[in-house]
Amino acid sequence: MLPYNVELDGKTVLVTGAAGFIGSNLVRRLFHDFRNIKVIGIDSITDYYDVNIKYERLKEIESLNRDWIFVRASIADKDVVERIFSETQISVVVNLAAQAGVRYSITNPDAYIQSNLIGFYNILEACRHHEVEHLVYASSSSVYGSNKKVPYSTDDKVDNPVSLYAATKKSNELMAHAYSKLYNIPSTGLRFFTVYGPAGRPDMAYFGFTDKLVKGETIKIFNYGNCKRDFTYVDDIVEGVVRVMQHAPEKENGEDGLPIPPYKVYNIGNSHPENLLEFVTILQEELVRAGVLSKDYDFESHKELVPMQQGDVPVTYADTTSLEQDFAFKPGTSLRDGLRNFAEWYVKFYNTEK
Repeated sequence: MLPYNVELDGKTVLVTGAAGFIGSNLVRRLFHDFRNIKVIGIDSITDYYDVNIKYERLKEIESLNRDWIFVRASIADKDVVERIFSETQISVVVNLAAQAGVRYSITNPDAYIQSNLIGFYNILEACRHHEVEHLVYASSSSVYGSNKKVPYSTDDKVDNPVSLYAATKKSNELMAHAYSKLYNIPSTGLRFFTVYGPAGRPDMAYFGFTDKLVKGETIKIFNYGNCKRDFTYVDDIVEGVVRVMQHAPEKENGEDGLPIPPYKVYNIGNSHPENLLEFVTILQEELVRAGVLSKDYDFESHKELVPMQQGDVPVTYADTTSLEQDFAFKPGTSLRDGLRNFAEWYVKFYNTEK
């Protein structure tokens, strides 16, 4: 296991995408684990999905009464990013701000260029001009495209993205590598695998399926159910992020006297791909158990098996060997436990008990 070389107590951390699913959970966890930490959150609160969920997440953070500053702005606004870095000495940056979603990138490419490329460039420039101890940023399992070899390893070639979203995430890794090399900025990219949990993103399958079933609509199961996803519970993702934040890649010089890029990339996934039909079965059972749906709900008449969608891949499966070796951590929340927590949250948030 790598020794921690970044102390978070008494430091200031910038979390971009702080009103987002992973970002808000991370902020709460940082306040829980570290006593004198200051967290600055930035988020543009776009209406890509229900903003009420985002405001609810922020309300939970504010209720902790900790050293928390929230800036409502886009990281694509260079002046705002520069001002944040100029006014405060930021030790660690966790970049989680991004336009997410594979399918949305096909119809709304501009949003991805602004947030994922220009926004990330602004963060890199700020880290260049204001020295930080560690830049941690979200990449995605989508960078693996339709690679045939599974499980996906960070050693695999990832040069064939099948969506613009995937291309922007691969670009983030390349940009971070260049800045690590040129300016000796310690950076770690994290390829997240299908993150789910309470107060998650309504565009994700488990959430979207639930919304549709509650309304009595039909859910579409892509690739006729022959898809496998490495569903990873949000608490496991956050645990991985918090551990990684505390070890920045070491700054070293090579034989040529020039810096070896202090740069790493890890997968964070459950390493347990679940068949989509099995996933839907567990989701149904947990929605009934939580009272979101009635015990006599006719699921069969609300399911439609359809072909694969453009930009989708048939399987995601994380090889997390290097994460386990370097941080002694392996995600382990079972799909049933995770979906149970989601169903129990859903019934409270939407007051839908049957």
